[in-house]
Order: sequence, then structure tokens, then C-alpha cells
Amino acid sequence: MGRHLRIGLLIESSRDYGRKLLQGIAAYSKAHGPWTLYYQERAIDAPMPPAMRRWRPDGLLVRIVDARFGRAVQCLGVPAVDLLGQRFSPRIPTVIPDQVALANLAAEHLLECGLRQFAYVGFGKVQFSDQRRDFFREYMQAKGFQVHVFESGGFAHASGLCQIEEDTAQHGKELAAWLSALPKPVGVFACNDIRAYQILSVCGEYGIAVPDDVAVVGVDNDLMLCNLSDPPLSSVDPNAERIGYEAAGMLHRMIDGSAPAPAQNLIAPAGVVSRQSSDILAIADREVADAIRYIRRHACDGVSTGALAERFGMSRRSLERRFARHVGHSATEEVARVQLRRVKELLVGTDLSLEEVTREAGFSHLSSMHRLFKNTFAITPGNYRKSRRPISMA
Repeated sequence: MGRHLRIGLLIESSRDYGRKLLQGIAAYSKAHGPWTLYYQERAIDAPMPPAMRRWRPDGLLVRIVDARFGRAVQCLGVPAVDLLGQRFSPRIPTVIPDQVALANLAAEHLLECGLRQFAYVGFGKVQFSDQRRDFFREYMQAKGFQVHVFESGGFAHASGLCQIEEDTAQHGKELAAWLSALPKPVGVFACNDIRAYQILSVCGEYGIAVPDDVAVVGVDNDLMLCNLSDPPLSSVDPNAERIGYEAAGMLHRMIDGSAPAPAQNLIAPAGVVSRQSSDILAIADREVADAIRYIRRHACDGVSTGALAERFGMSRRSLERRFARHVGHSATEEVARVQLRRVKELLVGTDLSLEEVTREAGFSHLSSMHRLFKNTFAITPGNYRKSRRPISMA
């Protein structure tokens, strides 16, 4: 048994994201301890607890909201890992969400809905919101689409986020007018679930149809907010438990002196949790839309493109041509895309072997599934499972 470490936790418990970070840290402590964890309920902008110095921790897991707080962390003179990543203390390494991957997942999800008009709603001058806006816009522009942007409120640091969220909730009339003026149907990416909740509330109050006119996806997969929303909110799961777990592991290695810590460590999101707020298939060709719905139900049953064309009374060539025109890829690619999405779900959410995952997703051979998965996502199925799996199943 190793030395009994004392680890200070300066992470907010006031919202779901922080609580999931703490769950990941707790899982690491149970697996690799023994650790004694210093924890108090706190908001993101709470100051350094006066008792922390007297407690004499071996290391800290923190969310550094401003330079003053960063200096207080450094003054303790112990190893620390930052789980916010605004770089107020450049010498302290960070473990944070991969913002590019988050934005790309939201973009891909809205594109899969068949949407061709897009918008972003964020908080002005908030780092994570600015990043998600820019990466979402870059992805969509690379696909040939423009992104309408609405931002209000804003401070330059995270400690103002709660006030920003409160302030922007008062701008419902302005947001409603902007949403009403957008070309429809439109897919809206919100910078986080709170912003998405505000959008859905405004849509309900002003009679804007969701998801038929406005489809919405947020970030954080905050179950309370997603289920309080009307309709329930689709959201990108940033894998916060994994972030907490990996940050705890990095701190452990720093305390042991076993390896230098990289300055920035990005954790891939777990995926998009699709709910009613984005449950739309906005494709003008009704037969193609019906074919996509059929593929999404039966791709893993081994449906072939030829059988699909026959079912919808057209030649295979005509089917592929109409898919290319209205969807941007072939029916064959759509079948493979749905199968690979099922592979991802099974890898992350079950203990099935790779052979069993292959069969459940409708592939004939493990080698063909493995090759297509790696060529599509630049990662093997096994490594994908390791990097995205919930800590409770790791």
C-alpha cells in the first residue's frame, strides 16, 4: 500500500459538471489510493479556504478562475492540476475538454438531422463560449455553410459566469426576435446547457416550434437541465468523469515524481446524447427522408443498398444519386455511418467483446469493422473504448 496522500479539492459542486469531475476523482482515489480528500461545497468563484494551508495537502485538484486564485494555489507550494484551463497560472498543467471535438460533434449531429441552416448562441467574452463558437463556425464553413451568431452578456473570466447566465436570461425578447428572423429550419448550437435551456424557454414563450423550426443542442449533458427543458434537450457529453479521473492520475504521477506533466491535456467527449430538441430530419425529398429513417432502424440488421432501393421503388443508381443531392453522401455511406455509430454506443456502454459488438452492429467480420472504424475515426475500437468509457465501467 502506498503513502496515504492528502489531496485538496477546489472544484465547484454547485452544478452537474463539477459534481461529475468530483465523481471521477473519487473513482481514481478508490482505485489507486488511499487518499484523504479535503472537500467543501463551493461555487466556482469561491476563494481559497483559509484552512487549506493549515491542512498541508500533498497536492491540489482545482478550477482556477482568475490570476488571484492562481497565485493562492501556487503559494501553497504543492503539485496542482487545473481542470478549468484558462491558463491564469501557466506553470500549472491542465486537464480539460477537447473544445474542437465538442464543437465538431455538435456540428455533425445537426448535419445528420439534414439541416442546412445553422446558428450559435453563446456568452460574449467568455473563453469556452468563444472557443466553441469559433470551432463550430470553422467546421461548418469547411462544409460550405455559414453560421449566424447571437451573443450577449460577458466577462473575461469564469467567475462571472453565474452572473452572465442570470443577466442573459433577461434578454428573452431580443433572443426571440433573433431566432424568429433566422432562416428555417435551423440547427442551433448553444455554448452550454444553461444557454440551451434559455433558448428552449424563449421558444416556448414566443411560439417558436422546436425542433421543427429550431433544433437545439447544448453541452454538458446536465441531466436536470436536459429533463427540465421542454422539449428535453440534446447535449454533448464532455466526459467530465473521465476528465476528473485523468486529472487525479496526473496529480498522482506529479506527486510521485514519476513523469513530467504535459502543459495541456485534452479529453475527448463521450458523444452526443440525442433527445427531442433535435429530433428532426429536415430533408426536402420525402422518399430519401423515409429511406434514412428506415436505415436508422434497420442498418444493423444487415440491410443492403439494393434491398433499400427495391423497398422504395427506385433503382440503386437513382437512390445513390438522390442521396448525394439531398444528404451529401451515398446511401451505402449512410448505412455504414449508422453501423459505426452503433459500434461506438456498444463500445462505450457495454462489456460486449469486439466480436459481439461486430455482430450487434451488423458487420459480417471483425476485420472489416475494425478497418472501417480506424479509417473513419483514426483510432482503433479498443482504444476508443478505453478513452471514452464511463469511469463506472472502466
